[in-house]
Amino acid sequence: MIDTNKIFGIKSKLEFEHLTWQIFNFQYNNNPVYHDFCDYLEKTPDQLESMEEIPFMPIEFFRTKKVVASRKNPQITFTSSGTTDTRTSRHHIIDASLYTKSYRTAFGHFYGDITKYCILALLPSYLEREGSSLIYMAKDLIEQSHHPDSGFYLNDMNGLQKKLVRLDALGSQTLLLGVSFALMDLVERHTFSLKNTIIMETGGMKGRRKEVIRKALHSILKKGFGVSHIHSEYGMTELLSQAYSQGNSLFKTPPWMKVLIRDPEDPLSPQMDGKTGGINIIDLANIYSCSFIATQDLGKRHSNGSFEVLGRFDHSDIRGCNLMVL
Repeated sequence: MIDTNKIFGIKSKLEFEHLTWQIFNFQYNNNPVYHDFCDYLEKTPDQLESMEEIPFMPIEFFRTKKVVASRKNPQITFTSSGTTDTRTSRHHIIDASLYTKSYRTAFGHFYGDITKYCILALLPSYLEREGSSLIYMAKDLIEQSHHPDSGFYLNDMNGLQKKLVRLDALGSQTLLLGVSFALMDLVERHTFSLKNTIIMETGGMKGRRKEVIRKALHSILKKGFGVSHIHSEYGMTELLSQAYSQGNSLFKTPPWMKVLIRDPEDPLSPQMDGKTGGINIIDLANIYSCSFIATQDLGKRHSNGSFEVLGRFDHSDIRGCNLMVL
């Protein structure tokens, strides 16, 4: 049995690789969907010679199959938003405490003690449906901040504007987490000059606006909020971990998560750093589903491990977090 506490205590490349092999073997033996996928590719544990050969399961499997590595009943099921008539993804969470531990630890890793912040969430498209993993996370972070002004906003743009201006003037460290189209709506109605506020965008336009490239979006938001950097969160229904960008659209992962790039012409071949390709994700927090996911996002990885999200493959639907099209 794998000690899940070790996942969030990884401190070295060697520890990451050791746990990766353990979890690959565990999921091959306990996740029937992933087991069959590996067998089909002839990539079973006894056939692999390096970690780079571990198969990454297409993220679409979460739409049509029950991707679980446990016989226990799920404590909660997260669903994707979806903006087309295709099936939405369903991520069955066997142990919800793993998700909580993942996002709390990741937030602390990148931003420090959450009690130092007032957390404001402008996530209308997510609040308006059930099963959102982002709402689950935001609700808990709001509660963990213990700030009397922390909370969700749906349509009260004027109330949010007044609160942002008041908190910023008081010198309160504030983080505004918002879906892209709602943040654009806010800066079209109000202009800010914020000094103590982090603006963090997540998600695309959700069918509410025309999709724009991230560079253009950030330019609009920086001018509207009067800030020098726009932060971003990269996560999705099928993952229990998130990557964060603290500016310049360069994302970094927590120690138990890793992004690799695959050749867009050959999904089984890795792509060199600096080259554009499909984003593959190792998320060790996904121990009871699948930790090795081939997304439909296009990206580029840099030699220091940071990465960019550049768009999506053609003919794939716009869904999830930070899926900007070119």
